[in-house]
Amino acid sequence: MDRLNDSVATEFLLLALSCSREKKLFLILICSFLYIGVIFGNLFILFLVIFDSHFHSLMYFLLANLSLIDMGLSSTTVPKIITDLIHEYQLISFQSCMIQLCFIHIIEGVEMVLLIAMAFDRCTVIYKPLHYLKIMNPKICVLFVITGWVTGLIHAMSQFLFVKNLPFCGPNKVGSFYCDFPKIIKLACTNGDKPEFIVTANSGFMTMATFFLLIFSFLFILVTVWKHSSGDLSKAFVILSSHITVVFLFFTPFVIFWPSPPPSLDKNLFVIDFAITPFLNPAIYTLRNEDIKVTIKRLYKKISYSRFC
Repeated sequence: MDRLNDSVATEFLLLALSCSREKKLFLILICSFLYIGVIFGNLFILFLVIFDSHFHSLMYFLLANLSLIDMGLSSTTVPKIITDLIHEYQLISFQSCMIQLCFIHIIEGVEMVLLIAMAFDRCTVIYKPLHYLKIMNPKICVLFVITGWVTGLIHAMSQFLFVKNLPFCGPNKVGSFYCDFPKIIKLACTNGDKPEFIVTANSGFMTMATFFLLIFSFLFILVTVWKHSSGDLSKAFVILSSHITVVFLFFTPFVIFWPSPPPSLDKNLFVIDFAITPFLNPAIYTLRNEDIKVTIKRLYKKISYSRFC
């Protein structure tokens, strides 16, 4: 990738990596622990869905794709942050910064579409149970995944184009652990108010629209169940509990702090976005899913039996 407009700034200084030795050690330990959990937890779900015939269904196909995306989202930032903290390196090249930005926004776009697809799946189970297999056929699920990648790519490229032609001629200090479009735009040697507004509005509209669409789908399911079960919503909560938890984990930081989080929290929100949420997602789906719990118990019995034989 060529330097933009022959700009002077070819590297960015990530100020959040400049902290006390104690805080660095804490961040290294917590990020390493969470990242290992992200990889092993999501790989476990992928392993179950691929190799266990009990999970060869459309809902688990979407869940496997969500696990893959969670690993990708965490891997865009956390490994680099850990290695940079260990080696006390605070710089990121312009090319690496742009690549990181694009991957983050592509993956987040895919995840939003997958969450919508999973909500649509739950709506179909509740509202059209007899037609579920006809509606949620393999082609529809693959189409959801392809739509997610196309949406994420369009979203990321539309933002990247606004940064692409900005001149960067000196200031290179980013108050974060990773590259972020609004923070990079503020470093441009020109008035970046318009590009920053467009980029922020782009992300805000996409995120808020997805969030309220998901809330609407949850309310639709609850009302449908309430009408057909004399006010008993326990079935709906059993079906929705995992998905609602994951949705609120994913969207709450953005909804609360949009368009810009306070500086005191901004540097540390990356732990929630890129480590804690991808770490908790497999745990939530595992602990709240009876099929997965039964499979874990069966695997544990097999392992225990093989050890004693």
